[in-house]
Amino acid sequence: MAHNINYNETTGQHSFFSVKQKAWHNLGQIVSEYPTSADAMRFAGLDFDVIKTPMYTQGSIISIGDSGMETEPIELNVPNYYSTVRTDNNTVLGVVGKDYHIVQNRDAFSFFDSIVGGGDGIMYETAGALGNGEKIFITAKLPNYIRVGKEDLIEKYLFLTTSHDGSGSITAAFTPIRIVCMNTLNAAMRNMTNAVRIRHTANAKSRLEQAHKLMGITDNLSTQIQDIFNHWTTVRISDDQVKRLIEIALAPSKDVLKNVLEGNEEELSTQYINMVDAAFEYAMGNPTQQLETTKGTVFGAYNSITGYFQNVRKYTDDEAKVKSILLGGTAQLRAQTAFNLCNDFTRIGENALMMN
Repeated sequence: MAHNINYNETTGQHSFFSVKQKAWHNLGQIVSEYPTSADAMRFAGLDFDVIKTPMYTQGSIISIGDSGMETEPIELNVPNYYSTVRTDNNTVLGVVGKDYHIVQNRDAFSFFDSIVGGGDGIMYETAGALGNGEKIFITAKLPNYIRVGKEDLIEKYLFLTTSHDGSGSITAAFTPIRIVCMNTLNAAMRNMTNAVRIRHTANAKSRLEQAHKLMGITDNLSTQIQDIFNHWTTVRISDDQVKRLIEIALAPSKDVLKNVLEGNEEELSTQYINMVDAAFEYAMGNPTQQLETTKGTVFGAYNSITGYFQNVRKYTDDEAKVKSILLGGTAQLRAQTAFNLCNDFTRIGENALMMN
């Protein structure tokens, strides 16, 4: 698959690092031990500053002289717009407005450090920059696990991404990852979201320093997820019901969902049918779906959706996969639908699959 990892011509390295596991597309640095935030920034090539500089465009002064009309080029300031520039190589990263405030990479890392009081216990696992360095991302593993059943463990991760080109907010999210198949379990609980989003405004840095807000979300979500998932392992669901749940969860529109519920199979696209079949095959045949916690259970049904998007679905490149799974894309939306369906199924049974 393609990649968009930044290549730093000054250092001769790609801006990415990972701990122990093979780096993205064999690019970047592999390190054997979890680094400090300062080392993680250096390994990932993120130890650069960004500044705002005024923008100019070229104009001309027209004058009439003895030899006729003459033009003289002049430089004109573009009001209220600035370029963001890397100070290490003078690369322009984007165009922003006057109210845009830069959050330096070091401040993004300090957000994670402040969660656990200086970094004791948090483990930086990957970090990197995309494009010319206009987008950065960090994943960090928290201590302890969410335990489902006796042996099904879910690791707790924090994921942060921000940009220096004005294209989006700073986003920090809690992302539990099931170890046995490494599928990302994105689910909003009740009225709580699993993410904090901060705009690049004057108080962005001070809001980043409020790390306890996300840590509180993480603690609450971890407890709720563990209780809910363990309950789901005790609720049985038939293969036909799993297939129906997949059909509903993967329906891309209300029209498709209506045709599914009314049994109008001839109106369904081949692409949609193939997608449902692939997810159902994963649900029935993947070894991770044959565990005591997953085989014939609602927890297994939920994992058929998250596992499909993480381990089966094909993406145009790794960046598209990250956007789909972690940044509010299709995978995250479908996983939320599946979560709601499973929650309803545990309360009211098969009727939950007939009323959507």
